[in-house]
Amino acid sequence: MSFTSTPVTRALVLGLVGSSIAASLFDVKHYFYISVGTHIFQYRQTWRALIYQLCYTNSSEVLFAAMTLYNMRAIEQQWGSRKYASFVLISGLLTAIIPPLVLTAIFRPLSFGAFDLLPAGPTPIIFAILAQYYAMIPHTYKYKVALTTGGPTDDDTPGVAFSDKSIKYLLALQLALFQWPGSLLGAAVGWLVGQAWRSELMPGALAHWRVPGWVVGMRNVRNNDRFEGMRRRLESEGASTGAASGAQPPVGGEGSNRRRTMGQQLIDEVRGAF
Repeated sequence: MSFTSTPVTRALVLGLVGSSIAASLFDVKHYFYISVGTHIFQYRQTWRALIYQLCYTNSSEVLFAAMTLYNMRAIEQQWGSRKYASFVLISGLLTAIIPPLVLTAIFRPLSFGAFDLLPAGPTPIIFAILAQYYAMIPHTYKYKVALTTGGPTDDDTPGVAFSDKSIKYLLALQLALFQWPGSLLGAAVGWLVGQAWRSELMPGALAHWRVPGWVVGMRNVRNNDRFEGMRRRLESEGASTGAASGAQPPVGGEGSNRRRTMGQQLIDEVRGAF
């Protein structure tokens, strides 16, 4: 497998596999799930909410989760490691709080205590990433599985349509159904967290926070931040100038470079630095 330019994805996959194996070897898997009646109400072990996403408790879930994370590495390649790591950490924090709280305050009382278990594993984080993958990565091709046999097929033939992304969604769906309804609750909350990030419904402090550059191995972070701030200022100044003058941006042609403003040329130079 290739993890080129995706150090965060590599760390997630290796960390998940390593922590799951370690939990099995040291026989501590019973610490990584939440039973509301026992762990929250009886023993007040609220710290379990901070660790239940660190590992899975069976090998099948580890395999499916590792494959799903690897298949979604394109998100890190498009965003960059720093933004991707920030998103994963924020999603992990939110999904550590929301699913146990929803289970304790809503679903357990409505089910009269029958719905009591939140299984171990980062399924909520994976589904938060899946929400970005669904919105950002287009499919390459589609195909149809015909429901009839014995004759030629065409676009009007009854069947089920799939794309090259369908297998990735099926892997994630399997994670959501492994230990349902608890795993399904985590998957639903993770998907909503991912959509909230994408729709900019999160508070500004969370949406714009970034991990320090050295965490993902970035160099010259100060210079990069300086260039990023300059680029944003130049873009805003260019937009305000264009709106005030009513001028249309150049469409193309030989004279388009001569008609560009100094601010636009500087923006292009800054973009080239990245």
